[in-house]
Amino acid sequence: MMDESRYLRLVGETFRKLEDAVADVDPSDIDFDSAGDVLTFTMKNGVRCIVNTQRPTRQIWVAARANAWHFSWDEEKSAWMDDKGRGELHATLRAIAKEHAGIDVAF
Repeated sequence: MMDESRYLRLVGETFRKLEDAVADVDPSDIDFDSAGDVLTFTMKNGVRCIVNTQRPTRQIWVAARANAWHFSWDEEKSAWMDDKGRGELHATLRAIAKEHAGIDVAF
């Protein structure tokens, strides 16, 4: 398992990229809130997408509607990959934004 300092650095970089991706998005399309280890994206249709850290497991968890994803860092791909093989973190968030806000966001 990766050490905590590396995990925190990777999560910090990832969260900054996610925040930057929505910085110029109209808040009526995607509203954004950050509180500690939790990022909340509220989509135009009211769906909330919650992104949070899971320090004990060294993962990033995402929840939107009735779906949940657990992303672990993949060294070979240098990316957060879903444990069930459903894709990469940024691509997943891009698909959620497209489906629920109707816009393409370059997460």
